[in-house]
Amino acid sequence: MKIVIDDKIPFIRGLFEPYTEVTYLPGSAIDAEAVRDADALIIRTRTRCNAALLEGSRVRLIATATIGYDHIDLAYCHTHGIAVSTAAGCNARGVLQWVFAALLALDMHPEGTTLGIIGVGHVGGAVRAAAEAVGFRVICCDPPRQQRHEPGTEHFVSATELLQQADVVTVHVLLDETTRGMASTEFFAAAKPGMVFLNSSRGEVVDEAALKTALREGRISRAVLDVWNGEPNIDRELLGMTTLATPHIAGYSLQGKAMGTTLSVRAVAAHLGLPIDPTWYPAEAPVQHPRSDLSWEWIAAHMPQHYDIRRDDTALRTTPEQFEELRGNYHFREEFF
Repeated sequence: MKIVIDDKIPFIRGLFEPYTEVTYLPGSAIDAEAVRDADALIIRTRTRCNAALLEGSRVRLIATATIGYDHIDLAYCHTHGIAVSTAAGCNARGVLQWVFAALLALDMHPEGTTLGIIGVGHVGGAVRAAAEAVGFRVICCDPPRQQRHEPGTEHFVSATELLQQADVVTVHVLLDETTRGMASTEFFAAAKPGMVFLNSSRGEVVDEAALKTALREGRISRAVLDVWNGEPNIDRELLGMTTLATPHIAGYSLQGKAMGTTLSVRAVAAHLGLPIDPTWYPAEAPVQHPRSDLSWEWIAAHMPQHYDIRRDDTALRTTPEQFEELRGNYHFREEFF
């Protein structure tokens, strides 16, 4: 048996080696030749899993240590008997803390501020719960969940209603054909004048030309971006127009990365029948312990000890050509609420 693993996935080296052959490669270097004789892949978003990669291989499981799966051709995998495992929810609290770090850096306060959340899954749900706990007025929009009449969506609003009311909009959707280019000219035209826009989902959710126009015209007062079209070759003009910018690391908490690895390891071990403890979790990483007694004042007092979003912003502005290195060599921050 053989497993090919993205070499940036943490806490995993040495775990499978007693039982099977293992190859570590940069995500962008995992190609058809590398996976031809592999039984399973453990990847991140930098590996495009499609016919070009998988045709003629013996791969039967792809485990992505990420919450999204837009880098995987699910239809191809289904047709060819390839199982797909994701790490849904693993980085939810890491992204939550990135959002709150951004709000603090922007000097946004709960009192009198309406926070609009588009996409209320694992990540958006965590943001919603914490934001409501500290006093923001929160409004939510999640069309797929609303169309399924899922419990708890009764008071969700349409995208237009959300944009008209929200002082801050934060986006937490998966990327698919319904969300690609969602933040368009029409989207920004519908926004409350002076709205603040945050995106930490996928870059392709945003029409970047439309965002730049909205910023120039003042329709959007400030933009905070963690994800970009064309990564790692990001739009330098848009970078210069943002208030805060980070290199796709919103979810890069120590616990989030540990859980991404954990879910992938468990899936591969079970699929291949390897004698790895089904409750395995990396000993090097602390376990998540979300707090239930949050206040905005407590978060503001403790954030500087745990995460300085301006440091990430400065690093990206100073060396945007090193986007991939900034992301790949990131020092994972520890979650604190």
